[in-house]
Amino acid sequence: MTQLTYKDSGVDIDAGNESVRLIKNFVRSTYREEVLGDIGGFGGLFALKDYDEPILVSGTDGVGTKLKIAFMLNKHDTIGQDAVAMCVNDILVQGAEPLFFLDYLAVGKLNPAQVAEIVRGVANACKESGCALIGGETAEMSGFYAEGEYDIAGFAVGVVEKKSLITPARVKVGDILIGLPSSGLHSNGFSLVRKIVFERMGFKGDEKISELDKTIGEELLTPTKLYPKICLPIIKKFGDKIHGLIHVTGGGFYDNIPRALPENFGATIDADTWSVPKIFKLLQSWGNVPRREMFRTFNCGIGMILIVDEEALPDIDAHLNENFEEFYKIGRVVEGSGVEILGGDFSD
Repeated sequence: MTQLTYKDSGVDIDAGNESVRLIKNFVRSTYREEVLGDIGGFGGLFALKDYDEPILVSGTDGVGTKLKIAFMLNKHDTIGQDAVAMCVNDILVQGAEPLFFLDYLAVGKLNPAQVAEIVRGVANACKESGCALIGGETAEMSGFYAEGEYDIAGFAVGVVEKKSLITPARVKVGDILIGLPSSGLHSNGFSLVRKIVFERMGFKGDEKISELDKTIGEELLTPTKLYPKICLPIIKKFGDKIHGLIHVTGGGFYDNIPRALPENFGATIDADTWSVPKIFKLLQSWGNVPRREMFRTFNCGIGMILIVDEEALPDIDAHLNENFEEFYKIGRVVEGSGVEILGGDFSD
């Protein structure tokens, strides 16, 4: 009888070891002084320092069906940033500084070079966000994923002093909503995007779109913007004048803004205060997507929203201008409930 090995079943331990070798330097480059140990342990170690009443804030997420486009174009260098951004941007909204990140990558057949490309994106995003990549898991699952396909998810932990925790209790009527621009679609709404772009329009991914001055694939794979470097200094400088933050993810404006508001509070948004990026206008036109559906599915050009005390607005405005950050005063907190969106032109 022929002897069988684990490799015969589709799992290559040597390829796994080669993947670890290729990513070691990427991982180590993200370490903060609080990191203990090194890559290869059974668990990542991180020491908390200099906090009086620390509260740990955690978040986990994946990239979703945006991965299908990465598979289609065989382009994997941006997906890692998407995984990091979806987690660190979420914990940021409660005022937390991202401390460390762990990733989970599951593949059908382990390709060390592909794994290294993905993890390099994770590591670069961690460095930009100020958090350490202290561990992860790469699982080879033969027969479960199609050749060349994989799934990636992540888990971020941050910390905030108890007195500085941002909750809806801070919000009051009259507060101003400041919108920070997105880098594009980010990582939400891609089931609809794929239906419009690849099924209805019949694109293959490499078509140059004149309105975008790039291929449709390049546009769709633009990585999710990381907001910690922009928002953490604002949170630190203005303290309790920052009443809330909103990561505009799945559910868009209509579902995410109420998550940061107390009961019986709503928001009015003036969507004419910013120019909706061209990709959203094209999707709306190509798919004949209703206006409300656009604002409920996509970020429409605004990836993060700050809710600020109106009295502090001039100083926050000055801070953002001094740091050359693009921003828009997009709305106001009102009595009532729900979100009312005025304006917003998806036509050219």
